[in-house]
Amino acid sequence: MSMRMLLSTLLAAVAIAVSGGPVAAQISLPGGIGGGLPQMPGLPGGAPGLPVDRDMLENMARGRLEQVLEVPSRLRGLVRRSDGALEADPAGWPVVRGEVVAVDLSPEGRRRALAAGFVVAREERLAALDMTTVVLTPPRGLSLRRAVERLRQLDPDGSFSFNHVHAPAGELAEAGTGPALMTASAPQGGRGRVGLIDTGVDVRHPAVAGARIVQRGFAGPARAAPHGTAVASLLVGQAGAFAGAAPGGELYAADIYGGSAAGGSATGLVQALAWMAENEVPVVNVSLVGPRNAVVEAAVRRAGARGMLIVAAVGNDGPSAPPLYPAAYPDVVGVTAVNGRGRVLPESGRGPQVDFAAPGADMAAAGPGQGYVNVRGSSFAAPLVAGLLSQRLPRPNRSGAEAALGEVATMAVDAGARGPDPIYGHGVVATDRRVAPGAVGARGQLNR
Repeated sequence: MSMRMLLSTLLAAVAIAVSGGPVAAQISLPGGIGGGLPQMPGLPGGAPGLPVDRDMLENMARGRLEQVLEVPSRLRGLVRRSDGALEADPAGWPVVRGEVVAVDLSPEGRRRALAAGFVVAREERLAALDMTTVVLTPPRGLSLRRAVERLRQLDPDGSFSFNHVHAPAGELAEAGTGPALMTASAPQGGRGRVGLIDTGVDVRHPAVAGARIVQRGFAGPARAAPHGTAVASLLVGQAGAFAGAAPGGELYAADIYGGSAAGGSATGLVQALAWMAENEVPVVNVSLVGPRNAVVEAAVRRAGARGMLIVAAVGNDGPSAPPLYPAAYPDVVGVTAVNGRGRVLPESGRGPQVDFAAPGADMAAAGPGQGYVNVRGSSFAAPLVAGLLSQRLPRPNRSGAEAALGEVATMAVDAGARGPDPIYGHGVVATDRRVAPGAVGARGQLNR
């Protein structure tokens, strides 16, 4: 049973115990892929029984709601800006140019691939996840699409995938703008261990100076960037009037961008997740989005089997956007964002991948330099949920992970339609962790 289905079962059991009757459960579609995502509530043809969302209508009138039916335009733009490091897969998603990734390639599959002209570019054994990744480059003149098709013909039982690129639920241009970083800040405090897979974190920012941050780069040296620093502050930050969800905690931060044009790759994400597993990090926040990818899905599934909880932002590409990953994998806790009034942001993703809602707008987080910014987007809601879970799960443990999820679920305040729904999931949590921008003099805004 996936974590998402398990969470629904746990919450239903609690509701039955309290009320003596059944409660509607959110059911994950097979493999996390959805056909027929719910239409927008409050609009013609929307889900029945849901109230009109005035915030959504207001933002639609301002032209701020981007509905995306296929690949979000900002992700398609990564290919154009990569200076040849990326290309598009057949569906238009950005991938590392000329690379196919195999998971646990068999000796016979390797022999056939090499005989057909493929070359092993690199190989890595990820012992903590009990998996091996092999990056293959195709023969000259063979397109990447045809290369994947050819490998699947040669080894029908093999697992082959494009090396998809994941983008922060924000602008990739933020990555690599800062200097190379030291691997850790001064060890201080500590209220549990939590992980972050994102851009680099500025360990010198006052908001995170009280946390122990162990940082490692997986696409070159770790480099500070606004997105990762803001998310880190919402996880373990603590300074004056500002505090994250797990203030003073121990943070393992993996930078999978490092200023590289091909940063954010599936292989980098998997390596970072394996590093988390090696260090027994129980809860990992991933405020990144991309398409479904067999390599990442295998790593997520194996991390979940070890008792790790992965929390991810559902994305900000509109209610009609396709499910974005890793949030939509069955073993991942998907988080959407609400504003200061507790209403879901109109640009937030919807669907069975939404497990919880948390503050993600009208609140402060660490900004460039020494100050704070007003943030907006599911990227900033996910770390609040991850922080809550990290305080309830001291080490990776399957039964402990289930108990932590169940405890947070009982804390959720129902919103929208009664019971679990595709907009708010099991409800809104961590509202007490929102720091008002005015409390810390936040200026400007960091989106997504």
